Amino acid sequence: MSLPRAVQTGGSRVIVVANEKGGSGKSTIAIHVAVALIKAGHTVATIDLDSRQRSLTRYIENRREWAANVGQDLGIPTHVCIGEQSISRSAEEEALAYDTLVQAVEEAVQSHSFIVIDTPGHQSQLTALVHAMADTLVTPLNDSFVDFDVLATVDPKTLELTGPSHYAETVLHARNERSLLNLAPTEWIVLRNRVSMISSRNKRLMGEKLQELSERLSFRCIDGIAERLIFREFYPRGLTAFDEVKETTLGTRPTMSHATARQEVQSLLEAMGLTASAVDGSRNAA
Repeated sequence: MSLPRAVQTGGSRVIVVANEKGGSGKSTIAIHVAVALIKAGHTVATIDLDSRQRSLTRYIENRREWAANVGQDLGIPTHVCIGEQSISRSAEEEALAYDTLVQAVEEAVQSHSFIVIDTPGHQSQLTALVHAMADTLVTPLNDSFVDFDVLATVDPKTLELTGPSHYAETVLHARNERSLLNLAPTEWIVLRNRVSMISSRNKRLMGEKLQELSERLSFRCIDGIAERLIFREFYPRGLTAFDEVKETTLGTRPTMSHATARQEVQSLLEAMGLTASAVDGSRNAA
C-alpha cells in the first residue's frame, strides 16, 4: 500500500472517523470534530468517502446554504466527496477513486492543519488506505452487542472474548502497514455512543467487555454522544453544538437541549484531546 508522501513525512494531522457498522453516528462526529477545530483557529479539510449516502457532504452543503441565509460566517471546511458510486465497482473505478483520494490528500496537506475523513459502512480499498493514513482513528460504537460484534466475537454462553472481529482486523492490518513505513502508531479511540441513562445489565456488560478489549487491542474507550433529538434537528441547517446558541444563528430560540448538547460534545472533544489548547502543538498547527 502506498501512502501519500506528505502523510509519510509529517504533514497535516489526519483524523479518520470509521466503523463498518452503519448508523453509528460517524458523520455527526466528523462534522463536530471539523467545526470544533475550525473554531479553535485551525485550517480544516474534510473528505467524504461515502459517495452514495453523502451524509457529511450534505451536512456541509446544508451548512453553507444556512450560513448564506442568516448572513453569518459559521466556519466551513474545505470539502471534497470521493468514492466508488456502487459497492459492485470495477477495477478501473476503484483505481480512479484511489488515485483521486491520494491527490486530494496531497493537496489538502499543503494548506490545512487537519484533515477529517468520514467513511462508509463497508470495507473497500479506499477505507483500507485511510485507516493506514490515520494519525487518529475514531470509531463510534452504539452501546449494543450487535455493534460490538464488529470489534470482537464473544462466546454465546459466557460472553468471554474469543477474538478480534472483521473491523478490528482491518485496524490491526493498517497499524502494521504504518509500522512497516516507520510511522507513529495510530491513536485509536472508540466512542461509546447512545449509552442509556438508565443502569442495566447490558450497559454494565458492554462497559466491562469494551474495557477488556481496549487492553487487548490498545484503544481508548470514551463516552460519545447520547441519543438526543437536537442532533437530528441540527442537520437540515448544517449546524453543530459548537455554533453560537442564539436565535439569529439557529433560526429559532435556543433551548436547554442546545446547551446540554454543547457541553456533551465539548466533553467528548476534551476526552479526545482535540480542545483548542491540546491541538496547538499538532503538526503544522495554524
